[in-house]
Amino acid sequence: MKLLIPVAFGLEAVVKRQLKKLGYDHAPATNGRLAVEGDWTDISRLNIGMRSGERVLIELTSFHAETFDDLYDAVYAFPWEDWMTPHSKILLDGKSLRSTLAAIKASGGVIKKAIVNRLAKKFRLSTLPEDRERFTVGFSIYENEVSLTLDTTGDSLHKRGYRTLAYSAPLKETLAAALIDMTYYFPERAFADPMCGSGTLPIEAAIKSLNIAPGKNRDFDFLHWPSSDKAAFARAKEAALDAEIRDAHLDIFAGDINPDAISVARYHAKQAGVDRYIRFKTADMRSFASQKDHGVLITNPPYGERLDDEASVRETYKALGVMSKALPDWNVYVLSGYPAFERCFGRRAAKVHKVYNANIECGFYCYPSKT
Repeated sequence: MKLLIPVAFGLEAVVKRQLKKLGYDHAPATNGRLAVEGDWTDISRLNIGMRSGERVLIELTSFHAETFDDLYDAVYAFPWEDWMTPHSKILLDGKSLRSTLAAIKASGGVIKKAIVNRLAKKFRLSTLPEDRERFTVGFSIYENEVSLTLDTTGDSLHKRGYRTLAYSAPLKETLAAALIDMTYYFPERAFADPMCGSGTLPIEAAIKSLNIAPGKNRDFDFLHWPSSDKAAFARAKEAALDAEIRDAHLDIFAGDINPDAISVARYHAKQAGVDRYIRFKTADMRSFASQKDHGVLITNPPYGERLDDEASVRETYKALGVMSKALPDWNVYVLSGYPAFERCFGRRAAKVHKVYNANIECGFYCYPSKT
């Protein structure tokens, strides 16, 4: 099967490296998706083990369509009965660009009608219950070329399962993992996030260091499909568990001035099974210091979306810049959506990666150590 992995803007190279580590050397990128070849074992391994991909799609078919009749006929011709049953709940998710079939809702309706009519005829039913396993059919129409996919994942892969308590402005787990992979962090080095919020960055650092498969404890839509290979998933999960590192000695610090944030972060770390590897402390970022000569500091401070927050945010960035100067041999990285970040921080970054956090255009500012 051809498997497609949607990737958030700016993270394609990171996810490619992650795929290579999982054994997929060839993963060409097209329109924000990476493509690999695979079977049910690969679908299982990717869903369980990918750190920063959004989901895993199966590409079913592609064809040319300029009218709704063309669309209906091509969809109806596909053997949906090989995948679904009369009880399958069919959902549609699509997009269209530069095509005569520009109405997404109408196109989705035509596709759903064609699938339902095909299944009804094959199973000799007048209506379909659609009351069991979920199938999300994706359609992409670009210049009248239609591509159909099935979403094997279900809820996005950023939902690892450990972050269950609400906290303001959380960072997606998949983005946090990608940011860590953009740095010089490795398990032997100290890691610090002095404004950790709900704890996503230090938790993902621990997950990476311990080689924990991010999706090992969650459910996936394909596991409920009659056509999928459940034994392949069991083998993939067992292999992931066997590859975990259980005797590591990590130096990971998570601090925040808000005691509620530390409480939430500690709980989330416990849910992820990494709480004993992280030191939590309620503390002002300005007081952070380390006896370690070398380390990696990554943080995601407030951006100042509201005008009344701007003065406070500028002061926070200035203080962060002062504090970081006391760590000349540390690599410092800051994610910020504030356009004047570098001016407030007091230094120009050696490199800035453009990424999006919750639809906010951000810079990932990189300040490598002097040694």
